[in-house]
Amino acid sequence: MQRRIPAVPRQAGFTLLEMIVVLVIIGLIMGLVGPRLFGQADKAKVQTAVTQTKMLRGALQTMRLDISRWPTDQEGLALLTTKPANADAARGWAGPYLDEAVPQDPWGQPYQYSQQPSGESPITLYSFGADGRAGGEGQDADVGYPPSQPATP
Repeated sequence: MQRRIPAVPRQAGFTLLEMIVVLVIIGLIMGLVGPRLFGQADKAKVQTAVTQTKMLRGALQTMRLDISRWPTDQEGLALLTTKPANADAARGWAGPYLDEAVPQDPWGQPYQYSQQPSGESPITLYSFGADGRAGGEGQDADVGYPPSQPATP
């Protein structure tokens, strides 16, 4: 008489080879899609800097109407949130002109301000861009109302 060995049910699952194939496919897809996503993030930072410089310029223009002058280079953008020490300017100051503190640019650097005219803008107000230095091209270009001449950091 022959003894029968009971059949052991096979467990369902993936083999190591199947898992490696899936991981390779996911890696190829990310290699194609990833750079495009990072490119969009860089464009978004530039657009944010453009929007913030316009917002800061509008706040500066409103403040100028109140105190009849642009902030000095020493006062800078802080005058948007802090009452001026000068009694004449403090009398007309109706700030703060921003809901929060003066923002940093999207790359974590302060915006550059000068009361010197820049091209058609009555002031100089800009971000150094991604590289944090004056000038540059593409993502590294200065954003906003940069000085007519190359600035020095």
